[in-house]
Amino acid sequence: MKKNVIALFTLMVTFHFASTAGIVIGIVTSADDNLPIPGVSVIVKESPRIGTTTDIDGKYLLNAPQNATLVFSFVGMKTKEIMIGNQTIINATLESENLELDECIVMAVGTSRPRNQKSLKIGDKKYDAEICDELSITSQMNLYEQEDFNTEGYSTIRENGFKEAIKTPLSTFSIDVDAASYSNVRRFLNDGQKPPVDAVRIEEMINYFSYDYPQPNNGHPFAIYHELAICPWNKESLLLHIGLQGEKIKKDNLPPSNIVFLIDVSGSMDYHNKLPLLKKAFTLLVQELRDEDKVAIVVYAGSSGLVLPSTSGKEKNKILDALERLQAGGSTAGAAGLNLAYQVASENLIKDGNNRIILATDGDFNVGISSNAEMERLIEKERDKGIFISVLGFGMGNYKDDKMEIIADKGNGNYAYIDNILEAKKVLVNEFGGTLFTIAKDVKIQIEFNPAIVESYRLVGYENRLLNNEDFEDDKKDAGELGSGHTVTALYEIRLTNNSALTKNDLKYQTTQLNTLAKTGEEVATVKFRYKKPDGTTSILLEKVIPYNGSNFTDMSDNFRFSAAVASFGMILRNSEFKGSATYQSVIDLAKYAKGEDAEGYRSEFIQLVKLSEHL
Repeated sequence: MKKNVIALFTLMVTFHFASTAGIVIGIVTSADDNLPIPGVSVIVKESPRIGTTTDIDGKYLLNAPQNATLVFSFVGMKTKEIMIGNQTIINATLESENLELDECIVMAVGTSRPRNQKSLKIGDKKYDAEICDELSITSQMNLYEQEDFNTEGYSTIRENGFKEAIKTPLSTFSIDVDAASYSNVRRFLNDGQKPPVDAVRIEEMINYFSYDYPQPNNGHPFAIYHELAICPWNKESLLLHIGLQGEKIKKDNLPPSNIVFLIDVSGSMDYHNKLPLLKKAFTLLVQELRDEDKVAIVVYAGSSGLVLPSTSGKEKNKILDALERLQAGGSTAGAAGLNLAYQVASENLIKDGNNRIILATDGDFNVGISSNAEMERLIEKERDKGIFISVLGFGMGNYKDDKMEIIADKGNGNYAYIDNILEAKKVLVNEFGGTLFTIAKDVKIQIEFNPAIVESYRLVGYENRLLNNEDFEDDKKDAGELGSGHTVTALYEIRLTNNSALTKNDLKYQTTQLNTLAKTGEEVATVKFRYKKPDGTTSILLEKVIPYNGSNFTDMSDNFRFSAAVASFGMILRNSEFKGSATYQSVIDLAKYAKGEDAEGYRSEFIQLVKLSEHL
């Protein structure tokens, strides 16, 4: 009888909701600058399970009852409630929250708890030492219990310093199209915490964004672009901006793909932002497959196994069903999974096609081969077969960034961190060609600076990508890959020389003689590029001369100014000794006026993150 009453009550509530519900749409913007805010939580106050989030343009759509109240919340913003009534269009403007920290270290989930906190103030509410010690701020400013420890792993970054051009005229490095660092940093900030210093790789933050460089028309798979102007964080220096634009190939013209999804289903993946998010991300990718593409699914936990044999892209439902059945549990035999994935990829190899493994994991390999060196050797042994590997990282607390970066770098692939479904859409839909299709491999850059003009220089970022000068001409030396439509950007801070620098030389056994071109010419530097075709073994050389130009920073392109804003923010997060006059406000001002078209809203989101970071 009781069950019948409950069922009848549920039916009545459902009927009432259906009879009064309607579609509500709108856009959420910031009161500070009227920019749209992506990722805002929009829920029905009376029925919290009914909700959505705003998209890249700050827009939302929700089916909600007329007599309900919508609650808009976003980290760093004041929560706002609006009664629906008879409205079908409800726009909301959110104001910045006043966050104050009073001798309290606020940590994200999975971090260790310091025991010296005294109090925490959020808005008008103040929490005592015991609560402060046990609690953390979520993206909705809720309080919840922390885990006792953090095992996230990051490679140590020792920031590049200035080098004297007369002693070290050459600077050599590998390109980097990875963007994992930016979305990982965003995850920390949205959780109310500054990221660890070694999680901030400035080149990956810069290269998260696409730039409006010209398409190649020189017979090579990429075009070269450069600008030189006054450095925004140090008026005594110049900033050299170098950009590469990969040829954008239409989806219909891309070669057929042989893809293996290598999915970690171990116990550590049993969290909402790991395997469940992973399934949604791969669902987006499956929808992009063509009939000529094929996909296999390999999973690993305590052991590895083939869940789905290689299947045509026209059988999307079959692939999606296999994904949906995945469940997490067990330990993590990552090496066994990699071996099986390479075996499956080899058995289904497409000659002149795109043969690629996509590894999705939190990187926590704890059974079998686990050291970075052993994992690196395993990847290097397999990559020469023409099978590349890309890595998608998920989760937090036990996240192993260092392992995943090695796998992608050594496997001729790229590496992204997926912190939400919008990031999955960016990587696997918007940048489908760049993520999966390589147009140039082993791309290296070498710059020779003219000591007659350049006293010293500093490469901003790329610490993990530096090469020895002799590596530039060594075709056996591995370097970065460039995907279809990808852009790569690098920045150098340059200090100009004076007359005394021309004769400065502290070397005991040699002298440096500058030739006539160096002394009388106006060349700041010569940039050299080497790359191989995706199936090639011999590199191709390109050169470009950079003339002197002391242009005003404000006269430069949006590409130049926005990349400088991102670099400035990275240096602030790292508390770099080279950040000069950079402040949160100077970053916001730079980015706001260099936002450009911003069709997907990524640059607007960056501005919001900088504002949030200033409050933490």
